[in-house]
Amino acid sequence: MDFSQTLIAKSDAILDQWVEAVYQDEQIEATNELTFKAVRNSLPRVLKALATVLSESETSDLQTVVDASLEHGTLRAEQGFEPAEIAREYRLLRFVIFSFLEEDLLQGSAQEVLRAVRLIDTVIDEAIARCFDSYTQGRLQELKQLQSQLRLTNQELTRLVSTNKDNLSHLAHELKTPLTSIIGYADLFLRQHRQQSELKDTYANLESIERVLKNGRLLVRLINDTLEISRYDAGQMKLQPTLTDVRSLINFVLEMVEPLARAKELSLVVECERAPSQVNTDPLRLQQILTNLLSNAIRYTESGSIHLKCCTVSQQQWAISVTDSGIGISPDAQAQIFNPYFREVTAPQVQSSDGTGLGLAIVSRLVQLMDGEIKVDSQLGKGSTFTVILPLEGMSTTDN
Repeated sequence: MDFSQTLIAKSDAILDQWVEAVYQDEQIEATNELTFKAVRNSLPRVLKALATVLSESETSDLQTVVDASLEHGTLRAEQGFEPAEIAREYRLLRFVIFSFLEEDLLQGSAQEVLRAVRLIDTVIDEAIARCFDSYTQGRLQELKQLQSQLRLTNQELTRLVSTNKDNLSHLAHELKTPLTSIIGYADLFLRQHRQQSELKDTYANLESIERVLKNGRLLVRLINDTLEISRYDAGQMKLQPTLTDVRSLINFVLEMVEPLARAKELSLVVECERAPSQVNTDPLRLQQILTNLLSNAIRYTESGSIHLKCCTVSQQQWAISVTDSGIGISPDAQAQIFNPYFREVTAPQVQSSDGTGLGLAIVSRLVQLMDGEIKVDSQLGKGSTFTVILPLEGMSTTDN
């Protein structure tokens, strides 16, 4: 029997079933924001090439399998897939292919079936190997880009540290953990490759790269936040006010943080019926304030909801409030939460939070720069409300 023709005839059905299976797999979270086309990727080319391998009359087109799989790995790296997620999607592919060919395989001789199974397994294994090869290269490229960012900020960081000696001990403490992790995992990865250069990339190696990248991103964000604070304190932060559509800006920020809330099964409640239609403000800075407040609320809330309210307070002022049902803030901590590097951790689930301790400090400084004020109302175990009150018009355009 020629199973290649069967595979070609059922390719579309296999594609649809595989994409559906990937979407339904709760352990493949990277597909939550991807379209059907983005998930399917280069799989049609892999199936077409697999058919030539199964055929006894056509020339095997293994090169297409190689090319398509390399392309698949590169794209999966760009889409933010974890190594385990890629392994699961190939496992599902193997299962779906055999499910569709099962009826035909049962009609073949033992020799025909054995040949087909071996060839299918061989092609999929080759696809996995090639995919992980390009995936690893993509992750390493991202690591190189992070290293470049660190080098570019090093000179400015050195200058700021010399003029901000009071923050040096805090900064050194915050940099220590991610930097130690980057050095440790990078060293482990390199030593393994030096000792066994012929060894293929393993899941352990790939996971090490993921940890390096995660901690590298945290380090870059910490440095960027530190620079933001320092610019304000040095009087170098400038506002660029313009007539801004408040509701559109709020919707844009909500779209960015919604995946974070959905990942923790938190509901986002928005009340903007009384919001001003337009205000004279710096849209980028306002977006930064909203993003930090919403991200903080999500980070310290394990269940319940996040409530955003926007309204006009008077003829001169308007306000935005963010209320969560999270762990809350103690009275003593409320007097310090706007200080750089201060973090009050009162619950085990947030002890490993990747926050930098600078988000609220940045928000507070931006609000002051925009001639506004920020208030906090919180109770331990019951949640917190942060309210930002800003002028409708007349915001200063000068440096702080």
